[in-house]
Amino acid sequence: MTTTDGVVKAKQSLPARIAARTGGGALRVFLVLVGLFWLMPTFGLLVSSLRGASDIAASGWWKVFTTPAQITTDNYERLLENEAVTDSLVSSVLITVPATLLVVIIGALAGYAFAWMDFPGRDWWFMLVVGLLVVPVQVALVPVSKLFGQIGIFETTIGVILFHVAFGLPFAIFLLRNFFAEIPRELLEAARLDGAGELRLFTRVVMPLGGPAIASLGIFQFLWVWNDMLVALIFADSESAPITVALQRQVRQFGNNIDVLAPGAFVSMVIPLAVFFAFQKQFVSGVMAGAVK
Repeated sequence: MTTTDGVVKAKQSLPARIAARTGGGALRVFLVLVGLFWLMPTFGLLVSSLRGASDIAASGWWKVFTTPAQITTDNYERLLENEAVTDSLVSSVLITVPATLLVVIIGALAGYAFAWMDFPGRDWWFMLVVGLLVVPVQVALVPVSKLFGQIGIFETTIGVILFHVAFGLPFAIFLLRNFFAEIPRELLEAARLDGAGELRLFTRVVMPLGGPAIASLGIFQFLWVWNDMLVALIFADSESAPITVALQRQVRQFGNNIDVLAPGAFVSMVIPLAVFFAFQKQFVSGVMAGAVK
């Protein structure tokens, strides 16, 4: 393709022309529509949690737009009066927060050691960690149950936390080791010349630079532990069961108590969503940094 001044320009490909034409308002509108469509089930669950059991059984949640009088907070009042559900929310917090913090802290320390410290068998130990990534959770359920029973932590909150930490560490170490290894060696050497030891180097240099990756890991671990039901169903008793198990037991006991299940399911879902949006900036930074590197 030739311009008036004789400069030859390469003809754009069809995908490039489409991207150029849709790179403005049209693409934004499309993405907004996709986002709204993706959030529709969440909005439907919210509306259902604000309707009575008879209204839910009689019509779909969209009927609330024609009869807004259906909206009520009675379901949430009954939910707060249900001790099984409220106690399970506390148990979910007591399980998820320690399991997330332990994985982040231990994973960061181990990732730094594998990236920048020399010790015998370092590469072999790291290969073992990578190999543990492919071990499915189901393989360890029976032997770990027997082990926890022998040491007296089966069907306890501590047992659930330790299981999540054990299976979350391989991915944490693998992720953070690769991220920490991309830190310029000159920066670490300069800190060592200034008299920084390994602990100070880790806390003052590596941790601030690895903040986005650590935030991403924390979000992934939090979501995995909070939404887990299999591990909690096996290793937790009725007093330490998280919200996922409590809702499952509500279905088994009462069958059609949708007026309790709907608000309980929405509360269970909105908490991890709030955590994700609170750390969205750090999560995106960590994902983009990993993609660039």
